[in-house]
Amino acid sequence: MAERAALEELVRLQGEHVRELKQQKASAEQIEEEVAKLLKLKAQLGPDEGKHKFVLKTPKDFDIAGQFDPMIPDAECLKIMCEILNSLQIGDFLVKVNDRRILDGMFAICGVPDSKFRTICSSVDKLDKVPWEEVKNEMVGEKGLAPEVADRIGDYVQQHGGVSLVEQLLQDPKLSQNKQALEGLGDLKLLFEYLTLFGIADKISFDLSLARGLDYYTGVIYEAVLLQTAAQAGEEPLGVGSVAAGGRYDGLVGMFDPKGRKVPCVGLSIGVERIFSIVEQRLEALEEKVRTTETQVLVASAQKKLLEERLKLVSELWDAGIKAELLYKKNPKLLNQLQYCEEAGIPLVAIIGEQELKDGVVKLRSVASREEVDVRREDLVKEIKRRTSPPLCIC
Repeated sequence: MAERAALEELVRLQGEHVRELKQQKASAEQIEEEVAKLLKLKAQLGPDEGKHKFVLKTPKDFDIAGQFDPMIPDAECLKIMCEILNSLQIGDFLVKVNDRRILDGMFAICGVPDSKFRTICSSVDKLDKVPWEEVKNEMVGEKGLAPEVADRIGDYVQQHGGVSLVEQLLQDPKLSQNKQALEGLGDLKLLFEYLTLFGIADKISFDLSLARGLDYYTGVIYEAVLLQTAAQAGEEPLGVGSVAAGGRYDGLVGMFDPKGRKVPCVGLSIGVERIFSIVEQRLEALEEKVRTTETQVLVASAQKKLLEERLKLVSELWDAGIKAELLYKKNPKLLNQLQYCEEAGIPLVAIIGEQELKDGVVKLRSVASREEVDVRREDLVKEIKRRTSPPLCIC
């Protein structure tokens, strides 16, 4: 091992020497000679078995007709998105879906030149923020689209609905003749079947104005938006845009494969910052603090030289499944410990002192009410769980 380490160091030093010669613009002969020395040293190291080539793999049945259904993972992503947004309890939401192939097919039959597909696409994507007339004026006045072409686009992009709209467009005499659009509509119909089985079809809307400006999407695209509701007392209207989005991008990963192999991919992202702004605004309106920790109780001491006792107690609470913590200072002041709980939103403080240790009790303090009660040590876990458990719902 020592010999190999020494050899690796020689390789490193020789490599630096070669780079220095290149920076100094040394003669080609000198550089070639030193590179030969470097290669000779590397050859002595032998093959590095720890390094492997990056290999892209697709599902084994991807190329077998009829066995790989791309709409299943798409439906799963939408199911996950709905579960996350429901668990966050940030309000009612709607997930809009479309397909890039439907958009491209629609632009083609409406008469949009190929060179204007993307720029017209970005205009259409603004329909959730501005009325159609403004979008049309931008397409015609700023981007040079013929007014009659813009009107034909308007007939489509102002439509939204469920699987019935998909079936309606499958019968559209022009759109159904476009191969790309037909493929996209077929996949969306299948997607809605799976969404119904997953029990989330009522949360999904087929929206022909959804464009998602990123060019790497190749199929289904989607984004979740909060539904506008009457602002509660003290709240400002929420205008944060989409809170989650995603889609299918089968051509993206293959760009990094030397052979350009197609790799099926679908994914989603959650707008964490936007969600945080919603939660913070609502808590501020309710005059509640944002908790920065899940800690249920802080183990504190009222006198000095009780670090070991605090460690014993916090360990007992951890073993019982209580989310507890303590300050790392050896002799923190009680006031500082209580202030920490108020700032972090920790609801309870378990205080031990010399008298409490003698009596076999722990002083349990409610941070909100500042009420204190002595609890026998053997009953402490039960009392903390009683105070921190959510109330039962009797329906």
